[in-house]
Amino acid sequence: MIKILMADDHAIVREGMRQILADSPDIEIVAEASDGDEAYALVRNGGWNFLLLDISMPGKNILEIIKQAKQQFPQHPILIMSMYPEDQYAIRMLRAGVDGYLTKASAPEQLLTAIRKLANGEKYISLALAEQLINELSPNKQKEPHRTLSDREFQVFSGIVKGKALTEIANEMTLSVKTISTFRTRLLKKMQMTKNVELIHYATKHNLLL
Repeated sequence: MIKILMADDHAIVREGMRQILADSPDIEIVAEASDGDEAYALVRNGGWNFLLLDISMPGKNILEIIKQAKQQFPQHPILIMSMYPEDQYAIRMLRAGVDGYLTKASAPEQLLTAIRKLANGEKYISLALAEQLINELSPNKQKEPHRTLSDREFQVFSGIVKGKALTEIANEMTLSVKTISTFRTRLLKKMQMTKNVELIHYATKHNLLL
């Protein structure tokens, strides 16, 4: 039995997922979360063997949820559902340890296929994303500034562009404000910027406002 922990902050999306999976006798949604904090707590509680995770929710950052899930249950697959383009987030999510990435637009047709592939120990990505991954391996490919950030730096970047204070980001990441400030300094240097407003403009231009 595939026991799914589903996390999405939109009730209508969760209902849609339930309807898609309703006729599959080997799939059961055993728990639901409506924000990142609830998802993080349910991940730690266990009782699931498949994580269906929205990429953008209030509360705990998605990278923290993925990290916790993989530390506790490394064999349990994680499928990311996203309304954002694959070219902006999928590669970072895969590097963080997820096993599949699916856009919400394609979910009605591909969700069951993706779940079954991951449950069988396979990965699931689109053909377009597979081609992009190949391009990413090119030694001559010049990366966009945000792609050079570590996961921690990207988490701080994401918090800043959403208008969060460093103290709030520190609480979410369970780190000191001093450490968060250090990450901010590093990411500004990598992106050749000096102010938060520059980061916000960049995030807006590149559709990175999760």
